[in-house]
Amino acid sequence: MTLGTGSDSIADGAVFDVIVVGSGAGGMLAANRAHDLGLSVLLVEKSDRFGGTSAVSGGAIWVPCNDDLGGLDDRAKALAYLRACTMGRVPDEKLAAYVDNAMPMVRYSKGQVGLGFKAVMEYPDYYPDREGALPGGRTMDPDAVDGGDLGDDYWRLREPYALMRLFGRISLTVKEARAITTKKPGWPLVLMKLIGAYATDFRWRLKTKRDRRLSMGNALAGGLLRGLVRRGVPRVINARLLRLTRDGERVTGAVISRDGKDMTIAARRGVILAAGGFERNAEMRKDHLPQPTSDTWSVTPYPNNTGDAIRAGRELGAALDFMDLAWWAPSMRLPSRDTPNTETRVGMFMERGWPGSLIVNPAGRRFANEAMSYNDFGYAMIAEHQKTGAGLSCWMVFDATFRKNYVVGGIMPGMMQPDRSLPPEWFDSVIYRAGSIAELAGKIGVPAPALAESVARMNGFARTGKDTDFGRGDNVYDRYFGDRFVKPNPCLGPIEKAPFYAVRVDLGDIGTKGGLKTDARARVLDEAGEPIAGLYAIGNCSASVMAAAYPGAGATLGPAMTFGFIAVNDIAGARSNQDQDLPPRQAARA
Repeated sequence: MTLGTGSDSIADGAVFDVIVVGSGAGGMLAANRAHDLGLSVLLVEKSDRFGGTSAVSGGAIWVPCNDDLGGLDDRAKALAYLRACTMGRVPDEKLAAYVDNAMPMVRYSKGQVGLGFKAVMEYPDYYPDREGALPGGRTMDPDAVDGGDLGDDYWRLREPYALMRLFGRISLTVKEARAITTKKPGWPLVLMKLIGAYATDFRWRLKTKRDRRLSMGNALAGGLLRGLVRRGVPRVINARLLRLTRDGERVTGAVISRDGKDMTIAARRGVILAAGGFERNAEMRKDHLPQPTSDTWSVTPYPNNTGDAIRAGRELGAALDFMDLAWWAPSMRLPSRDTPNTETRVGMFMERGWPGSLIVNPAGRRFANEAMSYNDFGYAMIAEHQKTGAGLSCWMVFDATFRKNYVVGGIMPGMMQPDRSLPPEWFDSVIYRAGSIAELAGKIGVPAPALAESVARMNGFARTGKDTDFGRGDNVYDRYFGDRFVKPNPCLGPIEKAPFYAVRVDLGDIGTKGGLKTDARARVLDEAGEPIAGLYAIGNCSASVMAAAYPGAGATLGPAMTFGFIAVNDIAGARSNQDQDLPPRQAARA
């Protein structure tokens, strides 16, 4: 029996130095690195597309002490910030391994793989009040990638969600998207250039409506996949990890299933698990995450991340950690306009902090600063449920002015997508609309007096510019997502113009963060704290180096790629944080 995709065909009993399970950013970075350090490597992907959750993400990586920051950051400051974020739950040597290797990984990616990154100097860390925080620059965005460079693998790269593209078709970088949505100076020119470049790519338009230019998470995944294509690294799709093989105390390979048939692949040097978390496994969620919970609330690609790698490691006696944690992201449901009886989930990352809105619990009361990071707002939802028992859902309420000017979940601003263009069945199901706050309260089932009082209080804060209840708009992170045209506080605006609207907000996620416990070298540890020889884990199938925190945008993908880099260096015996200067094996050029 063989496994294959494209020209790659892997026979039962094949032997490689390294097997990488999972094709997200961490897995593909590791596979590129393994090849360049002279190791034979196989990349195995469970789904029918490469890229995993990374391909549909914003694509940012969080990189302390990156070269773009110059003297604005240093090792001591970065470590102080991570210690303040993780609160003693992560060993210091593991935090140090991340800080010391993140920028060498970026240099390797740029210099050898051909995927560069640029620091977003105005994007602040998520906890600006903690020691070592920076007002911007640790988050790095990937450079755009020409999808034509992927050849046939362009069609095997997971597509970004239509909502992340202009008119559902045109790729946007985060910088471009923010310029347009916040109407920064020169935004019409940005918009026209994007439309013009897409429309005049005549040859590509004859092939597909999909954009040749890859951005955000598609640029990240596409750039790393391009590296594998150029190197000729074997890679297979539709191949699920069933279990790991072991000879004595050492992991020796993996049993993979495709089309109901099993095959064994041997790994002489090591297996790197990079297969994502368990957010799409309802039973594991029930066993480990705060309740009530639902795998349908997650915004990650369905049905990929079901905990296969965690289970496989556990069967060999691996220890687990942080299984009750996730990368929380409030989400709303959005029915497909093209496919009947199909729904998607949309993360609510930015709109919660825009002026002219508030979020209330089922009792009609605010319970947190809506503009805080999406992860922390998730924790606020959990705390509110534990306090009131009202459930892990709440309501975002806004008025006609907000509806006209801003995105809400998957619904574009009214100036671009007016109410008349929305499917009529969405009203009072997906988006609730009413002529008064009292009427709206009745439709969403919250006490009308409480909601009216919450709205009136928010309107008072909008006039003074000071949220005395929760401090919305008081720090640099809140204001980054505010509307600079709104004074005196870019995050506070009145809710006073009819009609009034509401959407339900659930406790969603962009992945779980509990998994196999690892050390500073990404080696999987057993219950006694000893490494399991030949087994490594990175990304969301490993216990997060960030513990419960989310230090900044890209704090999911940055560690996945960095510890993938570390894992391969450990397997190859390279000099970890200094070996970016080692002469790599030259990549085969397409």
